[in-house]
Amino acid sequence: MRFLSRSDRSPGGVADGCYKPRTGEVVSYASVVTARSKSLPGATFSINRISFDRRMELTRRVREISQRAEFFDAGTALKDKIEANILAQEIEAMYLRWALVGIEGLMIDGEPATIDKLLEKGPDELTKEIVCAIKAQCGLSETERKN
Repeated sequence: MRFLSRSDRSPGGVADGCYKPRTGEVVSYASVVTARSKSLPGATFSINRISFDRRMELTRRVREISQRAEFFDAGTALKDKIEANILAQEIEAMYLRWALVGIEGLMIDGEPATIDKLLEKGPDELTKEIVCAIKAQCGLSETERKN
């Protein structure tokens, strides 16, 4: 598993990876991004953007579970594959709880959607869409996002 590092991308095109702002330049940055759902028109969701500290926090959270998932995935027994699948789902739920700020335009069983309600009773397509958006914010490739 590739850890959540973006060291291969340099901000502003600086080759050594160090950002050197121009004098007097002011940049506005929003730490949360909102997107319209493609799978559920009318719903929007907001997720936290990745930051240095949040990347470290997520890496620590995911590290142990992903190592166990890789161990079981390498097994040949059906029970190993099932356990690996369960652990992969736990990682996706962890991503969702870690980054999802809120959901608008969605009611689940007559109540406003929350993270827990989305995981427990919400539309699976929306959950997958949000997890993909979170992984994209983390800079994971398409192959890494599938895991």
